[in-house]
Amino acid sequence: MSVLKKNIKANFVGKGWQAAMSIVFVPFYISFLGIDSYGLIGIFASMMAVFGILDMGLSTTMNREVARLSLFTEKIDEMRDLVRTFELIYWCLAFIIGFIVIGSSGLIADYWIKSENLTPLVVEQAFLIMGLVVAFRWPVSLYSGGLMGLQKQVLLNGINIFIDTIRGVGALLVLWLISPTIQAFLIWQVLISLIHVIMTGCYLWHNLPKGSKPARFKKQSLIKIWRFTAGMTGISLASVILVQSDKIILSKVLSLEMFGYYSLASVVVNTLYFFIGPVFNAVFPRFTQLISSSNDQNKLIDLYHKSSQLMSVMIIPATVVVSLFSSEIMFLWIGDPITVSITNQIISILIIGTCINGLMNLPYALQIASSWTKLSLRVTTIACIVQVPLVYFLATYYGMLGAAIAWVILNVFTGLITIQIMHSRLLKKEKFRWFFNDIFIPLITALIISTLWRLLIPIGISKIYLTIYLFGVSSTSLLAASLITPVTRKWLFEQYKLIINK
Repeated sequence: MSVLKKNIKANFVGKGWQAAMSIVFVPFYISFLGIDSYGLIGIFASMMAVFGILDMGLSTTMNREVARLSLFTEKIDEMRDLVRTFELIYWCLAFIIGFIVIGSSGLIADYWIKSENLTPLVVEQAFLIMGLVVAFRWPVSLYSGGLMGLQKQVLLNGINIFIDTIRGVGALLVLWLISPTIQAFLIWQVLISLIHVIMTGCYLWHNLPKGSKPARFKKQSLIKIWRFTAGMTGISLASVILVQSDKIILSKVLSLEMFGYYSLASVVVNTLYFFIGPVFNAVFPRFTQLISSSNDQNKLIDLYHKSSQLMSVMIIPATVVVSLFSSEIMFLWIGDPITVSITNQIISILIIGTCINGLMNLPYALQIASSWTKLSLRVTTIACIVQVPLVYFLATYYGMLGAAIAWVILNVFTGLITIQIMHSRLLKKEKFRWFFNDIFIPLITALIISTLWRLLIPIGISKIYLTIYLFGVSSTSLLAASLITPVTRKWLFEQYKLIINK
């Protein structure tokens, strides 16, 4: 089995496990903590993403540069120096971020958060602890980028599965046996984040090739790649604003209770990234190696379409099913009619925008593997200029639903522009094939199958039969999209032949 296939499978297992942990434990967290405290967890997740701005593109740069330098044995010392340089910068930034969160906790509690059930003191204590969680968790992305660049994604997912398991199980035990409070929940996150960052850092250094001298901080490591890093910094800044502006604005416009419902809807929608991430993380280093070594256009084209088709099959059927059956899914998961009525429309709309965002991940990977950061930077910057006032206006007048609609509008806008411009420079003759073969065919197939199931669903169906029904919808939509899409159809037939031969 090729390294690429192993990495994709490992990434799916790792992300699938993470999704399972999220789905299983979230209802218990809400039961113990209440929707207001869960809203604080949603704000914390957004805050982690916002501080990703200070990443300055280093984690993606680490991934790309380690993948590129790993091809040349004479550049081992350069690779190790690069890792040490980025590591020192990252840890300095991590402590700065932690101090910012801790220092601003009082202001956030008094002037930003609106809660009827949590006192300002509780909110302030929560943000004080969040500062420590952010400081310890933040460098994990850098070490993970290095392991992905080394093609050690099986190892990385093993670490993440272990951490996700003890994080979820441990948090539940803490809330159940020690204290059902947001403070206790976050203190456990501090401990687990410290274990996580130590593990990923140690494993990265253990798997780096042995050098002829100790690794050290070198300004030259930054000088050589400053253009790419600067471009990634700009893209990271614009992307964070684009993705998180709805949550930042809603955390101010809505009560903490209503923001908790929006965060809950986002949990359902963000499970889509558990399918998106594995393909991107496995393919991006391979794009980089193909472009850096042989510049074999045929291999690059083949990988681009195969990975795009795989991405489509993984996320389009799931998007269609969740969008059409959001009420039923929330009823099975949470069970509370009020929660279902508040969140179902939000989920149906948000997941469409997230799907479009996910489909653009591989064109984006091709751009940055080619060191072309200007396109994404310009498109996302323009989108941000439009996004912030659009979200504020729609959220002010239409609440959560308005923010969800803005998310779809912006992703359609950025997706169409990016694909049009990108294929005028990279893989020039592949645009129509990407739109039709890679996207449209699996989309229309999944839409037809799922709509038929939607029209035939019985009224008043019990939970057991509803579970079976949704399994049938998901399975048939996924199978139909897989059979009609060339790359997945070929893989399914290969697996079938293997089973028959055995």
